[in-house]
Amino acid sequence: MDYMKIREICETLEISRRALQGYEKAGLVTTTGRNKYGHLFYDDTAKLRITPIKFYQQLGFTIKEITVIIDASSIVINAALEQKVEKLRQEKEEINDLIDRVNQMIDRLTNENSRKKELEKLD
Repeated sequence: MDYMKIREICETLEISRRALQGYEKAGLVTTTGRNKYGHLFYDDTAKLRITPIKFYQQLGFTIKEITVIIDASSIVINAALEQKVEKLRQEKEEINDLIDRVNQMIDRLTNENSRKKELEKLD
């Protein structure tokens, strides 16, 4: 089994030291131990556990929510993911509506500027 120091696991999994400490504080990840210099070590189990934690965070789950679903049954995880997908779809729809409104405003402003230039030519 390979053991990794904090720096190594953070670099490998592209997480910050602070994030890792937050996972530990929430009880999501535990250290394997310390060496004689006091450096914390993590094993493959911690590494495998951090990957889904990171994914759930990217989806917008809070640490508290992750502590509930990380060890839950596949039925519970599936339900949580389905709810998240629905929420993301709603957010996507809201963003698309905003984009449409901004594009309409850009079109109006562009047309308004074109009219002003045409009127200036008449003067």
